Amino acid sequence: MVVYLDLIFLANLLIDGAILSVTARIRHVRPSLWRILASATLGASYVVMMLLPSLSFMFTFAVKCLFSAAMIVIAFGFGGLQHFLRNLGTFYLVSFAVAGGLFGIHYFMESPGEVMNGILVTSSGGIAHRIQIGFWFVVLAFAPLLWMFKTVFTSAKRRKEMTHYLAEVRIRINDCETVCTGLIDTGNQLYDPLTRTPVMVVEAAQWSDVLPESWMNRIKRSEVDQLVAGIGEDSFIWQDRLRLIPYRGVNRGTQFMLALKPDKVVIVRNETEIVNEKVLVGLDGGKLCADGSYQAIIHPTLAELEA
Repeated sequence: MVVYLDLIFLANLLIDGAILSVTARIRHVRPSLWRILASATLGASYVVMMLLPSLSFMFTFAVKCLFSAAMIVIAFGFGGLQHFLRNLGTFYLVSFAVAGGLFGIHYFMESPGEVMNGILVTSSGGIAHRIQIGFWFVVLAFAPLLWMFKTVFTSAKRRKEMTHYLAEVRIRINDCETVCTGLIDTGNQLYDPLTRTPVMVVEAAQWSDVLPESWMNRIKRSEVDQLVAGIGEDSFIWQDRLRLIPYRGVNRGTQFMLALKPDKVVIVRNETEIVNEKVLVGLDGGKLCADGSYQAIIHPTLAELEA
């Protein structure tokens, strides 16, 4: 069998470099290109060394750990034991996830006959499985798997970070109370221009059992100004609580949002209740979050504890 060392070295150089780059992205560090290249070169050299019979002693657990630790130090520096261990753990996590994906895709695509041909019966009666994965399969499948892992990991991390800004929202109007989840948005600076009352935004669907159906349709079509002009055509028990809030949308001119004046809004965060009475609840006709993680956008002043 002919083994092309240069091709094996180049492929492992690219793979190690990609894994190190994803590790750096996940850990929010920015190593220089020469550090990534030097570390990947060490990793690719180790693979070539394992093919030489005289260096077979290097194919041990301890030596593998030493080489991977050296790769991390070269790429990211030491920076203290905690920093080093986190970088090393992330590097292993990315490597194992991608390797597992490669094995999974490989055996998923194999036929039953190919799988059976890979099973060996040992002299002791045990069963072993011969791993035979083509070189070009690894090269072609590696990049998509690495991209999928980075995307899923980053998405999960962002979702976890977002939970720190989520709070329970209780909106009370007369005897009606609506409970939903809200996102505290520091960029929300919407106020009633006349009274300087902060405005939080809630999906109109939260009030679908109270709002007339024709109102819901016009809110969804952003025809709030026409809706207010036609008040009286449909009966609504909270007409005296209605407000019209002007705002400027992205790449649009001035628009209007229909808002309600509640009796109070309670923000529950970290088991602490913050009661607000000076607040307006703007109604949005769409979904504020595609995956339904929250149904309201909380004005930052409403989540502040009074001194």
